[in-house]
This record gives sequence, structure tokens and C-alpha cells, in this order.
Amino acid sequence: MTTFDDRENAFEAKFAHDTEMQFRAEARRNKLVGLWAAGLLGKSGDEAADYAMSVVSADFEEAGIEDVVRKVAGDLAGKASADEIRAKMAELLPVAKAQLMSEF
Repeated sequence: MTTFDDRENAFEAKFAHDTEMQFRAEARRNKLVGLWAAGLLGKSGDEAADYAMSVVSADFEEAGIEDVVRKVAGDLAGKASADEIRAKMAELLPVAKAQLMSEF
């Protein structure tokens, strides 16, 4: 292999790693948002964890965050606006990334 091939393989591996880490961070963020929303709904323990997982699953409906925002806003029914949910998601993404980095 040439140096160019080695560099190409390294860039491809880094891209794959970065993509996987972004996916994990977004899933963790959605879980954290789900736990936050569960708290607003008065859920705790296993019920809160189950709700958080339903929020994570909601993210697979379409690309982007709007499917999660729609689900959580519908479930909260006026306890938090869509903009507040988006702000909470933006706030929790760095938290999720930090949690993932501490696990590796």
C-alpha cells in the first residue's frame, strides 16, 4: 500500500467513527430529553425509562429532530412548547457527547 492509500483508509475510518459517535450522541440526547419530559409528566423509575426509550424510538420516523419534538410536545400537551423542547435538545446534546466521551 502507498502512503496515499493509508491516508485514505484512515480518513474513511475516522469518518465512520465520527458518524457512529454522532448517532450515539443524538440517541443519548433523545433519551435525556425523554427523561426530562418524563419528569414533567410525573413519571419516575421504570416508567420514566420506558418513556425515554419511546422518545429514542420516535427519532427513527424521519430525518431530523422534528419527529422527536412532535412526539414530546404532543405528550406534554402544553407543559412545554416545541421551541422549549428544541432548546432543551440543544442544551442536552453537549451533555450527551460528554457522557459518551467519559465512557470511552
